[in-house]
Amino acid sequence: MSTEDIIQSNTKPKILIAEDDNFLLLAVKDKLGRAGFDVITAVNGIEALEKMRSSKPDLVLLDLVMPQKGGFETLEEAQIDKTLKKIPIIILSNLGHESDIKKAEELGAVDYIVKANFSLKKVVEKVKFYLAKSLNS
Repeated sequence: MSTEDIIQSNTKPKILIAEDDNFLLLAVKDKLGRAGFDVITAVNGIEALEKMRSSKPDLVLLDLVMPQKGGFETLEEAQIDKTLKKIPIIILSNLGHESDIKKAEELGAVDYIVKANFSLKKVVEKVKFYLAKSLNS
């Protein structure tokens, strides 16, 4: 089943965006909403983990630099939890050093997007790709 088939069905894929930059959060939320996704948001890692547990998103876009609990800690905690570990997590961050990318991958992130090098269209494409991949596995 493709992501397009799921979007056309009655159950829209649920995406959690964990981002503390309100402008970026709203821009990504709007773009994903227009692409047919059900979007929920969190502004820090604590809230992201709570919403991952309560809302069971199909995919998470996770910033690394957030207040209260950063993305690396959030990613690490998600990987320890058997139910959360199954949720694909894409990092969306300003941190673009190879060491940050490697650390995120080691902690279980499926992909890494550097904010300075991204377009909203690319984010939607990656979300669709990883949703299709997780739905077909």
